[in-house]
Amino acid sequence: MGRNTDVLVVGAGPTGLALGIDLARRGVPALVVERARGLFPGSRGKGIQPRTMEVFDDLGVLDAIRAAGGPYPVGMIWRDGRRAGEHRMFDAVEPSEDAPYNEPWMVPQWRTQQTLRARLEELGGEVAFGREVVALTQDEGGVRAEFASGEAVSVRYAVAADGGRSTVRGLLGIGMAGETVDPHPTLVADVRISGLDRDNWHVFPPGEGDGFLAICPLAGTEDFQLVAQFPEGTAPDLSLEGIRKVVAARSHLAPESVTELRWASDFRPRAALADRFRSGRVFLAGDAAHVHSPAGGQGLNTSVQDAYNLGWKLGAVLRDGADTALLDSYEQERRPVAAEMLGLSTRVHRGETRRGAATRQLELGYRESPLIRETRTDPGTPRAGDRAPDGTVAGVRLFDAFRGPHWTLLALGDAQAPDLGARIPVVRGPAPGAYRPGLYLVRPDGYVGWAGDTAAGLPEYLARFGRR
Repeated sequence: MGRNTDVLVVGAGPTGLALGIDLARRGVPALVVERARGLFPGSRGKGIQPRTMEVFDDLGVLDAIRAAGGPYPVGMIWRDGRRAGEHRMFDAVEPSEDAPYNEPWMVPQWRTQQTLRARLEELGGEVAFGREVVALTQDEGGVRAEFASGEAVSVRYAVAADGGRSTVRGLLGIGMAGETVDPHPTLVADVRISGLDRDNWHVFPPGEGDGFLAICPLAGTEDFQLVAQFPEGTAPDLSLEGIRKVVAARSHLAPESVTELRWASDFRPRAALADRFRSGRVFLAGDAAHVHSPAGGQGLNTSVQDAYNLGWKLGAVLRDGADTALLDSYEQERRPVAAEMLGLSTRVHRGETRRGAATRQLELGYRESPLIRETRTDPGTPRAGDRAPDGTVAGVRLFDAFRGPHWTLLALGDAQAPDLGARIPVVRGPAPGAYRPGLYLVRPDGYVGWAGDTAAGLPEYLARFGRR
């Protein structure tokens, strides 16, 4: 705990681990601490959206994530012990050159976290378990965090990635406004079940006095995730016997069909957004900043992308000499996105919209950000602020060119690229299908930061980020 550390990341969920990876690959000394004695053991956030698959591609974990999971199964509606019809959970879309990952990928959260931790350690990072933050002070020079163990660490910046009940957010005095999306208690559990196939997501509609029951096979495991809703005011029984009673009452399965309980929790679906994502040298990310209903599959994905947005900016300030004002853009960019995704999650939960293009998160962007510069008078797509699509330019796959902690310049068609130094690779060639000819400067997080027909103003734009 006494080593030289620039950034303290509080929380070893997907957010904290992704941020730890991004900082490690930038050579930023960071320490990820976790109050618990180990990683979260449940499947809770099991859906990886296509945009997050692109992030994982860049962070070097995509192959492991794909190997660890699988596609979502087709829903099967049961009535009176018989199959009553299929239910498509997601609108189908074909993969394309510009968007190669076309559907959510199912990976239990515990396995996603194992994968991220392995990558963090591969890059020389670490997670310190059993470290509960109990006090936090800061001044113009840095942040001091004290732990329940009596130890302390001093860093230049800290990030609260410690979940919806964030201790750090409380220590900072940052409020969180929201609403209960659904007052009905919901049980979620990882179980072993006999007598159900693993080809379908089994849905048992509510009966008289009972809520729904859904049992989904968890890809890459022998487990099922069980979700059951209860009448308002009741307290779900989280024991094996309690879950067996629910299954027997709401399905054709016998109680003993549930052979093992591996993890269980209950919650009230809610949507909430922190008043601020920053207090001085401390940032909020993930569930510490926004809490979603799980229905839209947006929580974990929005959280990982918080980390992805913040990581390169901390690296630019701490390693590239960028002005600290760059860090103001984290809240400016991410809070509106989080608010939008909260609304989407709530609408999906209430059955007001389907899981379609918006839930894949490929259309999110930062066109209104102060970091974005669009110099063309007649811009097409992508515009500055949009996600940079994939494609092939002169035999080079763009996602391969983007992969890594660097910026990338695309010089497409007849556009002439200036010399920006060896640290910014240039890809030259005909414009692929998703692009018009021109110059596109792609940020380290895969968004177009600057776009133009000529290079006028491009070096001055880059100077804001400490590029030398």
